[in-house]
Amino acid sequence: MVVKLQRPILVGGLGLSFSLWMLQSWHHSIMQVGEFSLLSALAVGGGLWLFRQNRPKDSLEQLDGMLVNRATVEGAIAKAETVINQLAQEAENHWALETLREQVAQLLLELDRQEIKVAVTGGKSVGKSTLIQVLKQNVETRNFVSLEETAPLFREAGDNSDTDVLAEVAKSDFVLFLTNGDLTDSEFQALQQLKAANQPTILVLNKQDQYLADESASILLSLKQRMQGNVVATAASPISIKVRKHEADGSVQEWMEQPAPNIQQLRGQLGELVQQGRQRLIWVTTIRKAGLLKAEAKNWLNGTRRDRATPIIEQYQWIAAAAAFANPVPALDILATAAINAQMVMDLGNIYQQKFSLEQAQTVAGTMGSLMLKLGLVELSTKAISTVLKSNAITFVAGGVVQGVSAAYLTRVAGLSLVEYFQQQEIAIDSGTGLNLENLRQTLQKVFGQNQQIGFLQGFVKQGMKRLLPEVQQVEVVGVEKFVG
Repeated sequence: MVVKLQRPILVGGLGLSFSLWMLQSWHHSIMQVGEFSLLSALAVGGGLWLFRQNRPKDSLEQLDGMLVNRATVEGAIAKAETVINQLAQEAENHWALETLREQVAQLLLELDRQEIKVAVTGGKSVGKSTLIQVLKQNVETRNFVSLEETAPLFREAGDNSDTDVLAEVAKSDFVLFLTNGDLTDSEFQALQQLKAANQPTILVLNKQDQYLADESASILLSLKQRMQGNVVATAASPISIKVRKHEADGSVQEWMEQPAPNIQQLRGQLGELVQQGRQRLIWVTTIRKAGLLKAEAKNWLNGTRRDRATPIIEQYQWIAAAAAFANPVPALDILATAAINAQMVMDLGNIYQQKFSLEQAQTVAGTMGSLMLKLGLVELSTKAISTVLKSNAITFVAGGVVQGVSAAYLTRVAGLSLVEYFQQQEIAIDSGTGLNLENLRQTLQKVFGQNQQIGFLQGFVKQGMKRLLPEVQQVEVVGVEKFVG
């Protein structure tokens, strides 16, 4: 079988043992441009990657104690705009561009906003509407505070509405999270999500009048210990109490009396917030929104890039399959093919703005191969594919077929792992070429696990058989395996 190509392909170490492949990692053969046989070109890419780089974090940075000013906010918006512009450059007619740019313009307007937006949220029947009505009577803050009630959380098990509610909450400057008692697990998880998103929050124990004084104090203490944050107790609509009056003539009069709302502590904190922290809250919210916008734009950009990367990975996986099939090697030596060749590393790097020289690309290929061997992925994949082949009643299992399909499979896993790894990086032009080996190891394990489902393996083996044995008559193997051609 001869595979002809129109560009140089550097396939690592076909037919060599893994040890020799690693020892001679820098002695490679450069293929000539033009048409040539894949089987006549061998190149060895190996060695360990010598440079490590900490992965930039896409998650929002913790803003507590951080200097937040107008310049900081404008910088966050500019970063989001950079990713949007990169998307426009790589996918000029992408349907999301108009909406993304409108959001950038809105963020710039947010910088001069005067009113803070307070989301009042919580489960059912915790007193959200009543608390808002009472707070709106506060003349000192109502001109600078917009109180917005959310839909109830925790309505039904498995209901996705909680995600929608928390997404709306994320657009506010501040959150009043109401509960009527000690936290349920669902309430605690929701509060943890708000904390992770750097959402300033006050946990409000409402309806405290439903408890005896010592019970209320105990619940309040428990909430403060669990949340280690701002917790206040209120009674927005206290329970009516019966009043009895004994007259001088011995008669008794009784009536129900409504106590005044007990929200003094919460009202004081909101007033202080408006007077002293309003501008910072608005800036922090704008930074948070800019981060979310940047993440959204990056998702669209990564999707566009993945669409371009997928056919490249598929091309190289079948090249590797053809080479290994024509020149079967021991199981561990499949690693030399499956480590992905340097040319593929360069092609994928170009898509994700991760620029590699030829020498660096060979080193990346060697690093991937070394990690695959250490993680046991080579042996596991070969066994899994052999099992699938043997379970197919019409499939003849030849050593070359196992090696070819295994090489294709591992090349695919390695390529997808690089794509996944690149997607985690910060969007930038001409990014650095260092690899964080721990992140790469975790990514390899994750992608390998995602591609181990039996249904996928069966389909992949079937596809590989069509490519490797297109003109071979396949018959059921009974007893001793034999090749019928």
